[in-house]
Amino acid sequence: MGLQWMMLTCVVAVESAIAVLLTLPWPRPLKSRLVALVSLSLQPAVSILPFAGFHLLDIHWKNEHRQMCTAEVCTHEELLHYEKSVFKAQRNVLLCVLSCLLYWCICCICKYQKEVRELEEAEKRRKNQ
Repeated sequence: MGLQWMMLTCVVAVESAIAVLLTLPWPRPLKSRLVALVSLSLQPAVSILPFAGFHLLDIHWKNEHRQMCTAEVCTHEELLHYEKSVFKAQRNVLLCVLSCLLYWCICCICKYQKEVRELEEAEKRRKNQ
């Protein structure tokens, strides 16, 4: 399971890097090629959504079936282990939500850039006529 979380962490890192690259002020030819490249990779990258959704369901199920550990019942070591597992679950929920949110942001940025390019082309055509 740790490998899957490491993979999700890498996906979030790559998605955030792509989002930053898309929002930087590049020259128009470079920006249009970058948007085209990212747009081509969006369809295969949509598989991150069910992957993250499955893991969110897994975290929810584990949280519902986790044994509670209170100071009266558990030893200090068991309490630390319980708190560590809760923190890991919270981190993993954050990773899942971030992966979905960043994917959506990248889609919106690409769509916006394409619309801007189309409007600029339409404006050039009207000026030439």
